[in-house]
Amino acid sequence: MSFSRISAGGILFSVAVAGTGMTAAVQAQQADMTFFVTSVGKGNGADLGGLDGADAHCATLAKAARAKATNWKAYLSTALPGGDAGANARDRIGKGPWQNAKGVVVAKNVSDLHSDNNNLNKQTALNEKGEMVKARGDTPNEHDILTGSDPAGMYSTAGGDTTCGNWTKSGEGSAIVGHHDRAGLKETRHMKSWNSSHGSRGCSQDQLKASGGAGLVYCFVAN
Repeated sequence: MSFSRISAGGILFSVAVAGTGMTAAVQAQQADMTFFVTSVGKGNGADLGGLDGADAHCATLAKAARAKATNWKAYLSTALPGGDAGANARDRIGKGPWQNAKGVVVAKNVSDLHSDNNNLNKQTALNEKGEMVKARGDTPNEHDILTGSDPAGMYSTAGGDTTCGNWTKSGEGSAIVGHHDRAGLKETRHMKSWNSSHGSRGCSQDQLKASGGAGLVYCFVAN
């Protein structure tokens, strides 16, 4: 908060001007963020360019938001050609703790993140700009976040394609998504899961939108 002095009829008044100090504080919090939900997808459905493309997307958005950290990883799992786990999302993101663009800690460590004690919800799973992501009840609903993972953060073996071809497909296929707002059509454990709620209807941008998504991903600093 700063103050400006103005004159009216020869009398000086002090007027509070919000902006400078508050902006600096907000920028400092964003600079220190180590977690966010992407504000936009890559625009080609679940084709993120594989893990490397997804990581680069996280890094690009973080840099634009003036985050200091550079080692950003998308929270995504993949499969090997034989159907076994190739990469597990939980193994890609470091040890924690992680905080959002407003300085709120969302999880202390990997175990905390994958427990009922984590602090992920609509109010805390913010994008890199510090804004809330549209959720169930908003227009459009974009609470489906791509993960390809089971509740423990491992590659999902739910059956069939669960990663849209290891994040290279934008047509046929499916991917496991989580609900960042921890809400769904039914009050079930899966609908309240931030990382493993259900499979998408397909891998295209339109199919992701049809079930409440936009091709968004979770980004963490692998500290």
